[in-house]
Amino acid sequence: MDTINNSLGFPSSSDPKSAVMNQIRQEAAVTNARQLIEKLNEHCFEKCIPSPGSSLSRKEETCFTQCMEKYMAAWNTVSRQYIQRIQQEQARGGGAMGGMGSL
Repeated sequence: MDTINNSLGFPSSSDPKSAVMNQIRQEAAVTNARQLIEKLNEHCFEKCIPSPGSSLSRKEETCFTQCMEKYMAAWNTVSRQYIQRIQQEQARGGGAMGGMGSL
C-alpha cells in the first residue's frame, strides 16, 4: 500500500491516523476517476454519436477521440490547480482537505 501512496504523492506512514487518511485520499481519487469516466462518456458520447449502431463511423471515432482528449486535458488542468491550492493551504498551516471529492 505504501507503493500506491507514494505513487499518488501521499507519504507512507505506519501511523494509524495517517493510514486512514491515505485510504480516504485513495478512495477520493478513485471516486474522482469514476466521475471523470462517467462525465467523459456522457458528454462525448452524446456529442459525437447521435444514433448508436453496431459500429462507429470514422467521423464518430475521430470526434469521440478528440472530445476525450480535450476533456482529459481540461480535467488534468483543473486537478493540478486544485492540488496546488491544497498544497499551498497546507504550507500555510491550513491543512484542510475539505471538498476533496467535489472535483
